Amino acid sequence: MRFHIEGMTCGGCAGKVVKAIHSVDPHAEVITDPPPGISWQVEGMDCASCVGKIETALARMPGISDIRLNFATEKLELTLAPDSVTQVSDIEKTIKSLGFGVSASASQQTASGIDADHQAVVRHQRWWQTRKGKQVVGLGILMGVAYAMALFFPAYGTWLFAAAVIAGVFPFARKALALAMSGSPFSIETLMSVAALGALFIGEAEEAAAVVFLFSVGELLESVAAGRARAGIRALASLVPKTAVLLDPQGGQREVPAASLRVNDHVLVRPGDRVSADGVIIEGTSSLDESPVTGESIPLAKTTGDGVFAGSINVDGVLQVRVEKTGADNTISRIIQLVEQAQASKAPTARFIEQFSRYYTPAVMAIAALIVLVPPLALGGEWETWLYRGLALLLIACPCALVLSTPAAIASGLAVGTRRGLLVKGGNALETIGRVSIIGFDKTGTLTEGRPRVTDVVAFTQGGEDEVLALAASVESGSNHPLAKAIVSHAESANILIPVASNASATAGKAVHASVAGRALAVGSPVYAAQAATLLPEHHAHIEALQDTGKTVSVLFNEKTQEALGLVALRDEPRRDAKEGVAQLKAMGIRSVMLTGDNRRTGQAIAQHLGIEWEAELLPQDKLRLINEMKQHSKVAMVGDGINDAPALATADVGIAMGGGTDVAMETADAALLNSRVTDVAHLVALSRATMANIHQNVIFALGLKAVFLITTVLGVTGLWVAVLADTGATAIVTLNALRLLRFKGARAAENGRDEGQTVHPLAPVQSR
Repeated sequence: MRFHIEGMTCGGCAGKVVKAIHSVDPHAEVITDPPPGISWQVEGMDCASCVGKIETALARMPGISDIRLNFATEKLELTLAPDSVTQVSDIEKTIKSLGFGVSASASQQTASGIDADHQAVVRHQRWWQTRKGKQVVGLGILMGVAYAMALFFPAYGTWLFAAAVIAGVFPFARKALALAMSGSPFSIETLMSVAALGALFIGEAEEAAAVVFLFSVGELLESVAAGRARAGIRALASLVPKTAVLLDPQGGQREVPAASLRVNDHVLVRPGDRVSADGVIIEGTSSLDESPVTGESIPLAKTTGDGVFAGSINVDGVLQVRVEKTGADNTISRIIQLVEQAQASKAPTARFIEQFSRYYTPAVMAIAALIVLVPPLALGGEWETWLYRGLALLLIACPCALVLSTPAAIASGLAVGTRRGLLVKGGNALETIGRVSIIGFDKTGTLTEGRPRVTDVVAFTQGGEDEVLALAASVESGSNHPLAKAIVSHAESANILIPVASNASATAGKAVHASVAGRALAVGSPVYAAQAATLLPEHHAHIEALQDTGKTVSVLFNEKTQEALGLVALRDEPRRDAKEGVAQLKAMGIRSVMLTGDNRRTGQAIAQHLGIEWEAELLPQDKLRLINEMKQHSKVAMVGDGINDAPALATADVGIAMGGGTDVAMETADAALLNSRVTDVAHLVALSRATMANIHQNVIFALGLKAVFLITTVLGVTGLWVAVLADTGATAIVTLNALRLLRFKGARAAENGRDEGQTVHPLAPVQSR
C-alpha cells in the first residue's frame, strides 16, 4: 500500500511520521522523499519585521509556496513549482532589491544543527566595516564638516547638510520604493524618506540631516545586536566535542568525528573529556559535570546503567558509553533547535512608529495634497498661497518630532540602565519588560552564587570543628572536584593550617582517600561512608537534618578504625540580595517562580528561604513547556545564566541573563544584568515602566501640539516660520522630557521585604501534567 503525505516542511516532520508508522508496523517500508525546495542565506535582517517584508514580497511572486524564513539562522527555504515562470535569479533579484544580501546555501546540516557551509563563510566584521557602519561614519563626518562650515560660511553649510540628506536618504528611499512595489508601501523607510525630503524641501536641511543620521545609527545598532545573537547560537555547537574515541568490538581504540557516531556505538570518555553523545554508561564510575545541560553546579556520581548527556564533562573516572542518540539528535542539538525555533516564532512588540506610519504617512500626504489642490481648483484660491500652506502643513505633520523624541526616551532609558549595569538589547525589550506579570528564575547561578560553599562543619570527636575541617581539606587537597575545592578554600579563608597528605587516591564518584599524619582517612558520600565506616544513629540524624535543608554532606572517617570523625556540609548558597529582589518584585505586583534542574529537596529548601514559588528537576524542554503554559495568560520574563536556560530565555516574552552567565545565555537574552544582582531585575522593570510613561507623555505632547498648529496653518493664522518652530520646538521639548530619565533612581525598597517565615509551595497553576 502506498500513501502520499503532504504538509511536511522539514526532515524532522518526516522523522516523526516514520516513527509513528514503525510503532504500528515495525516492518513497514517507508520512503521519505524530501519536498522539492531551495534554500538561501539572507544577510542584513536586523529585526523580525524584516522577515515579514521579505515574505510579503516573495508571496506575490507566482509559483512560490511554503516560504520559511528563520530570522535567527538567516536561512530562507521555499518551494518553487517546476513549471513556474519565476526563476531562481528572479527570487534573488527581488531579495536584493529590498536591501538584503542573499547567497545560495546547501541543504545539508552538520550534526549540531547549524549549516556547515554558512559557518565556513562567516566572516567577523567590526561594526565600522559593515555597509551600514560605513554609512553612519560617512554621514557623521559630513554633518560635522557641515556644522563647522555653517559657523563661518552659512551658505556652504546648508549645501553640505543637503548633501548629507541626499546621500543618507538615498538607500532608504530606494528600499522604500522597492518595498512599495512588493506590497509594503508604508514602511518605516517610506516614513523616513518623506520626513527627510519634506524637511529638505522646506529648507530645513540641518534638521533633515539629523533625522537621517539618527535613523542610520538606529539601523546600525539593530544590525550589530542581531549579529551578536546569531553568534551566540552558533557558539552552542562548540559544547559538543569534534571528535570521539570509538571502541571497536576487538577492544581497539580510534579517534573519529563525533558527527559520525551511530546508535549502539561504544565510546571511551576519559577524565576531563566532554561526553560526545547522549548515551548510557556500560562500564565505569565517575562524577559528571552536567551544568551545561541541567544547570546543576555540583557534579553527579554516575555508574553503569546511568544516562549521560552530550556536552557534559567527565570529572574523574574512565567511562565506556553506549551511544543512544546520533549527533543530530543529542541534547545540545535539541537545545540549539529550541533556541532557533523560539527566536523564529517570537513576535516582538512592533515599533510604534512602524505601526503608526501605516496610517499616518498616507494620511499626511493626502491631506497636504488636498490642501494644495482643492482650494485653487474648487474655490478659486491662489496657487501660491495654498502651496505655501500645504508645505507648511507637511512640515507640521512631518513625523520628525515623533521619530526623534521616541528614540530619545528609549536612548535615555538604555543609557541610565547601562550606567546601573542593566543592559537592554533594544527598545522592544525595554517596553515589554515593564508589562510582565510573571518572572521565572533559574536557580543555579541566578538566585544562587553558582558554586558550592561550606555551610556547616560537625565534629564527632574531641578535636572540634577546626580539626575536622583541617583533616578534610588535607584529604581533598589533591582533588579537582568542586566540592573538594570548596572545602580547601573554606579552610584557607578560616586561616586553618592544612596538614600535608600522602598516598592520595580516589574512588570515582564515591570518596577521596589519603594518609594524614599516619592516619588512613577518607572523605566520601554518606552512602559510601555507611558501607566503609560505622555511622551511629546520631550521625544519621545529623546527615538527614543537613540534607533536608538542601545541603550536600561529605563524611570524614578513619578507614582503619572505621570511626566517623565529622561532617562537612556544602550548598550553593542564595545570593545575598535574592530575598530582597523577590520581595521588591512582589511589591510591584509581579509573581516570581523558581525553575530549577536541581533535585526537589534542594529546590524546596532554597525556595523556602527566599519565599518564592518553585518547580524542580526540570530539563530544558520542561522549562520551555512551563514558560509556554504561563505565556497563555500572562506576559512572562525568564532570568537565567546557563546554556540550559537558552530555550526558555528565547521563548519568554523577555529573556534576562545574569552577567556572570554563559555567552550563549547572554546573547540569547533580551537583557543582561551585568552586576549579577537579583534586585536589578526589579530595577529593570521599574526602568521599563518609567521609560514607557515618558514615551507616552512625549507622543501625546508631540501629536497634540501638531494638531493645534495644523488647524491654525490651514486657517492661515500661522505661517511657515511658525510651522518650523512648532516642529523643532516639539522635538526639543519632548527630547528634554526624555532626558529626565537620566535621573532614574531604581525600584523602591520593599517594605517588610524579608517576609520571614513565609510559606512557599510548588508552582500550582502550571503543574497540571
